[in-house]
Amino acid sequence: MQKSRYQSGRVTPKGGGTQQGAHGAAAAAGSSPTWVPVLMFSLLGLGILIIFFNYVGWMPGGTSNGILLLGLGSILGGIITATQYR
Repeated sequence: MQKSRYQSGRVTPKGGGTQQGAHGAAAAAGSSPTWVPVLMFSLLGLGILIIFFNYVGWMPGGTSNGILLLGLGSILGGIITATQYR
């Protein structure tokens, strides 16, 4: 019987799990600290309250576009914080 020329189709060496891939550092970091979801929900809730209070006219100084932008910025900060949650 004749032997095959090719031993295997594998090009890269077989890994033993010692090398970390592209997501190895993120997986090693584990879960987020407690302050990340607290900050996220606080910013989202604060933004919603600011927009609601501005809408009904309960904010000091009456309704204002600046206050509305502050509420939207707070919501955006909560969304950005949500992307850091693991």
